[in-house]
Amino acid sequence: MSQTRYYTVGKVVNTHGLRGEVKVISTTDFPDVRFRKGSELYLFHPLLAEPLKLTVASRRSHKGTELISFHGYPSINDVEKFKGGELKIPEEALLELEEDEYYIHQLVGCQVFTDEGEELGRIVDVLQPGANDVWVVKGKRGEILLPFIDDCIKEVDIAGKRVVCHLMEGLL
Repeated sequence: MSQTRYYTVGKVVNTHGLRGEVKVISTTDFPDVRFRKGSELYLFHPLLAEPLKLTVASRRSHKGTELISFHGYPSINDVEKFKGGELKIPEEALLELEEDEYYIHQLVGCQVFTDEGEELGRIVDVLQPGANDVWVVKGKRGEILLPFIDDCIKEVDIAGKRVVCHLMEGLL
């Protein structure tokens, strides 16, 4: 039997008001899809033996967070225990991405080589500071930050877990 993989789309950081809303910090590029009314999410929390399936009843954005309520949890007393939990989706709910777009979990672990054949290491994280993502590579030369731009990233082979980059001046 295969184990379902889940991917985090948000973290419950607090309750909001008395009517069962929780404050969620979104970690998804698709909040309008993930948190729309009727969406199914799974709450993972250290106090739960297994994930709790939740259905979104309402969602609104507020000061950089999402305020979300769930069907069957109408009061603050019902959702207080959700604080500190992560909201996740199963792998089969992942959206198809455009060409040259990747999920972070697809990139982490990829081996990175220069266009001259030098092995730089593996992608260990993806930072999202603003204009473009930055791939964190750890290897023999220590930590290297590669901007996800055409001038730097030349080839991405997700199936082969391999990336080819051009080391622009100043990256090392």
